[in-house]
Amino acid sequence: MAKKVADVLVDSLVANGVKRVYGVVGDSLNGIANSIRTKTGQIEWVGVRHEEVAAFAAGAEAHLTGELCVCAGSCGPGNTHLINGLYECNRSRLPVLAIAAHIPSQEIGSSYFQETHPEIIFKECSQYCELISHSQQMPRILEIAMHTAVSERAVSVIVLPGDIALQDSTSPRVFIPFDRPRPMICPSAEEIQKTADLLNSASKVTILGGAGCEGAHAELIDVAGLLQAPIVHAMRGKEFVEYDNPYDVGMTGLLGFSSGYYAMMDCDVLLMLGTDFPYQQFFPSKAKIIQVDLRGSQIGRRTKIDVGLVGDVKQTLNALRPFLTQKDDNKGHLKTSTDHYKKTRADLDSQAVGSPGKTPIHPQYVIKVVNELASEDAIFTCDVGTPTLWAARYLKMNGKRRLIGSFSHGSMAGALPQAIGAQEAFPNRQVISLSGDGGFTMLMGDFLSLRQHNLPVKVVVFSNSALDFVELEMKAAGFVEFGTELLNPNFAKIAEAVGILGLRVEKPEELEPALKQAFQHNGPALVDVLVNRQELLIPPTINFDELRGFSLYMVRAVLNGKGDEIIDLARTNLFR
Repeated sequence: MAKKVADVLVDSLVANGVKRVYGVVGDSLNGIANSIRTKTGQIEWVGVRHEEVAAFAAGAEAHLTGELCVCAGSCGPGNTHLINGLYECNRSRLPVLAIAAHIPSQEIGSSYFQETHPEIIFKECSQYCELISHSQQMPRILEIAMHTAVSERAVSVIVLPGDIALQDSTSPRVFIPFDRPRPMICPSAEEIQKTADLLNSASKVTILGGAGCEGAHAELIDVAGLLQAPIVHAMRGKEFVEYDNPYDVGMTGLLGFSSGYYAMMDCDVLLMLGTDFPYQQFFPSKAKIIQVDLRGSQIGRRTKIDVGLVGDVKQTLNALRPFLTQKDDNKGHLKTSTDHYKKTRADLDSQAVGSPGKTPIHPQYVIKVVNELASEDAIFTCDVGTPTLWAARYLKMNGKRRLIGSFSHGSMAGALPQAIGAQEAFPNRQVISLSGDGGFTMLMGDFLSLRQHNLPVKVVVFSNSALDFVELEMKAAGFVEFGTELLNPNFAKIAEAVGILGLRVEKPEELEPALKQAFQHNGPALVDVLVNRQELLIPPTINFDELRGFSLYMVRAVLNGKGDEIIDLARTNLFR
């Protein structure tokens, strides 16, 4: 009996180690879904309530495993719902294959029911996107798509009409993976020498490390010791740079704090390693800058570069090391930076307090307790906005813990979907979703997926009845907040209604017992924590426009009858 195109596709996924496909079934996907059904024990269909969740979940699994992961959507709205999650995957360089089912091939171009042009729509959020219009193209197009996704760490999309998927395959061979090349990319000897000369001649070197430092922790610490250089990390570099690091001085940028900012501003040479840190205003204006990145297209696109090196961070540091001379800290740059960090760290920790009976609860205290109670190898996911900020400042990485968020695309609602993918991939590890109330409710339908698939994800909801980070942005620009109010239910009651453990925390003394109960619970759990809305999230530097904007906000707030908010703001942040 001849194999169907759908069977060849699914067999090829199995042969390439794909363990599951995330998606929502639909008529144009029926052939593929049925083929997965017949491969029990070899590959799993993980049904979700929204295709955006499928893409986020596949991306989280790819982030943690480094392996090819797959999501799928039916024709028209089914596959367009994938787009936001695929943007995140592509921008975070995650090997994800999306199967975008399509309308019947003979109807393409006729404005048929649910017709779109996915081969055009997905172009911007993928590295490879092609329409399979004939059975003879399978599995060749699939081979190219999978190879592109893995070798370039990017999103690939295959657009497959439902009728083509059900045709007999003219080439029923299964795509067997080959040993994909893993090149060691290192700058030339001339470039290495030029870089070493610049670093050796510098008095004060600072390192900025990003996600490209993955797998290079030992080399990073070794070189920092030779250069006596404080290490600042970008958000995506936190899980790879922060732990076991005597040179760590924290973060800079909108989520960071002053010690990271000043360590960069005080240097005469900045060494950027595997980071595409986007905020130009946080780069030093007078220092010479060296940038090392695997992708040459990223070099120099954020700030002026004096030396640009295309190479893997680990290989480049190994090549540099023999040419570096041991520095002493005669300018006190390292000591000043690390002392500043210790003081800043103490100041931040002093804000993470919870006095019995004092409400509303400081969100910093929530994340502090979560950090203390979480397991050594916990996987954290966090929504954009304040949950990401608290994660950046208070979660402690240790080399075993992982941290996932929409750090490049900046999409709301990613934490819960990413937790689904993380828990599917690692069923025996603790997965904690740090969800904002806005992000949680945006894709709350897939909270039901935790129950349906019995995924023991722990969801901590920071409930302040507002799009809190947006409010801060408005205040900094001089606007009175508008459209940010959220009328929240009791999320714990919603959890109970769907058969999930739900706990509500309204007082600081209730927090630790509730989190302990949730974390020890054998199944999914939600902890709804009522946190303070009036926390000031001060970046490490405030420019004149922001200062002027905040002053305008205070004037406008008083004129609009919101003077009590100014008092609450002062009371919260000055009298803890």
